[in-house]
Amino acid sequence: MSAEIVNLRQFKKKQARSDKEKQAEQNRISFGRTKQEKQLTKALNDKAERAHDQGRIDKNDDAE
Repeated sequence: MSAEIVNLRQFKKKQARSDKEKQAEQNRISFGRTKQEKQLTKALNDKAERAHDQGRIDKNDDAE
């Protein structure tokens, strides 16, 4: 019935390394894109913005 002894300092360091690795993985996904992928994303965003702007109705207060 003896419990496993854990060194808290080592545990905290291990946990911090794990957290940093998770963050690094997220950064690789977010920022590790090729130039073509970035251009494609930009083109799609621009197209969506133009389509949104075309659907906008301008109200003129002068034309009564």
